Amino acid sequence: MKRAYINGILLDGTQQMKPQAHKVLLCEDGVITAVADEGTDLDGYEVIDLHGGYAMPGLINLHVHLAGNGKPSAKPRDNAALVRKILSNGLTRAVAYRMVCGYAKLELLGGVTTIRTVGGIADFDTRCRDDAQAGKILAPRILAANEGISVPGGHMAGSVAVAAHNNGEALTQLTKASTQRVDLVKLMITGGVLDAAEKGTPGELKMPPEMVKAVCDQAHAMGYTVAAHTESPEGVKVALENGVDSIEHGAKMDEETVKLYKEHGAFLCTTISPALPYALFDTAVSGASEKDQYNGRIVFDGIVESAKTALANGIPVGLGNDVGCPYITQYDFWRELCYFHKYCGVSNQFALYTATLRNAQLAGVGDVTGSLEVGKSEDLIVTCQNPLEDLRALQHLELVACRGRVVKKPAPKRSQTVDKLLDPYLE
Repeated sequence: MKRAYINGILLDGTQQMKPQAHKVLLCEDGVITAVADEGTDLDGYEVIDLHGGYAMPGLINLHVHLAGNGKPSAKPRDNAALVRKILSNGLTRAVAYRMVCGYAKLELLGGVTTIRTVGGIADFDTRCRDDAQAGKILAPRILAANEGISVPGGHMAGSVAVAAHNNGEALTQLTKASTQRVDLVKLMITGGVLDAAEKGTPGELKMPPEMVKAVCDQAHAMGYTVAAHTESPEGVKVALENGVDSIEHGAKMDEETVKLYKEHGAFLCTTISPALPYALFDTAVSGASEKDQYNGRIVFDGIVESAKTALANGIPVGLGNDVGCPYITQYDFWRELCYFHKYCGVSNQFALYTATLRNAQLAGVGDVTGSLEVGKSEDLIVTCQNPLEDLRALQHLELVACRGRVVKKPAPKRSQTVDKLLDPYLE
């Protein structure tokens, strides 16, 4: 299959990207073969006219939970009980797996062509990855962790993470993940906003430092990187001191923390989306208690300040949106770019670069995707308007292509309730 994209304006995904007009993007068998001048001979190519639209690399979401749809709930869910029910028999497992595949498709329809999953149900994420790669389902490229490793009473224990009572159980889970051929390992080191029992204690350290070290040492020996849920300064330090490769979410940093990031070569995966509703919504809307809102504000401010400090100190920063949390849908990753621009003060250009080439590099697939360059995968999206002028252009796509599979006019069904509540925070 040879394909040519014509009459488009190219944004190549590099840090200094500028609109390039009068270019033709040539692809063959799902790989970019040339960025040619207008007027190139296109005999033998399927020609796709972009009608003046903006073509750019597909977005890359570094923090995804495929088991959730982001639908707001008036009552807290017992996620562990729900997962036990899902896994209780073959029929419910099959239904749940189809649902996970459907959520992966929504990521793609929302313009995300690569995802990094960091906690899921059983082995569903690696199965979905393999089925997508084989062309059996329509989904992004997936880098999968399957179930995370937590501790009893720890974050997401029993749902998208396994509760390890000791180092031996944690390493047993790591071995199990290896047999499932995961791409990375996920640890739940601290609690989250809703795990805190009291005001002022979000991100409480849950996993013993010696367990963090044991898993990181063995994971690295097996060739895996380790991502860690951490939402407090103490948790971030424990994670970095004991070998974690990426801090998911983050917290306010001091000079010691900055030094630890640099010494260990770790990066920060910023996730502004999940804490925003708890921190900024009226509690009458979010249903959060006063405690949860107070803690949500601590986490929200910590994530934003962490990203700002990292950027100011040359610490690599990637973007994810923790999809699956309330109000965070599988098709709305573009909002995270808008928040990154608004709350962290980066340019639209830098936000788009971060969500494409930078994220690809941090995920270890920078040689495969993330930019419109020769030899890279045919992963791209097309918008009518220029996202360098307004990132909200990414909400409405004319086309998305992933590994050479093209979807024209992708239009995921949107939640008007979620849009109405979140849109004011884009201004």
